[in-house]
Amino acid sequence: MALRTILTQGDPILNKKAHPVTSFDEKLHDLLDDMRETLTQAEGLGLAAPQVGILRRVVLVVNEQDEMLELVNPEIIAQEGEQTGLEGCLSVPGYYGEVTRPMRVKVRAQDRNGSFFEVEGEELTARCFCHELAHLDGHLYTELASRMFTVEELDEMMEKDGEDK
Repeated sequence: MALRTILTQGDPILNKKAHPVTSFDEKLHDLLDDMRETLTQAEGLGLAAPQVGILRRVVLVVNEQDEMLELVNPEIIAQEGEQTGLEGCLSVPGYYGEVTRPMRVKVRAQDRNGSFFEVEGEELTARCFCHELAHLDGHLYTELASRMFTVEELDEMMEKDGEDK
């Protein structure tokens, strides 16, 4: 396993559409293992292969049970409800945006060996599914954000909230 470099906003790879995975081989397993190590080290909740420079439809998402899900060729097959909240991204360090996403999402994907499965997520997990799958089509959350905040602005807001209580 190896740490991979996470690309940041402005890198043209992040705006390209990823290709489906057709070979469920050692190369894919190495990518998934490297992405797992990279995501763990970065302390993020999700990572898409394009973020590490690989244009393949592969994402990792940490769900609310703190399990790291491997999703190969994922697609959203159902969604409902709505939620608005803050999102950050390992490829957009130092910023957060207010984004509206579905409250519940069901994803169909393949595992590292090519077997199909479905997984559902609510709230934060649903948000992560949408966020990471958007990376596969060359989109960043900043395109959907109604407002962007720096880390310093969020810290000030939280400080002010603490003083008001």
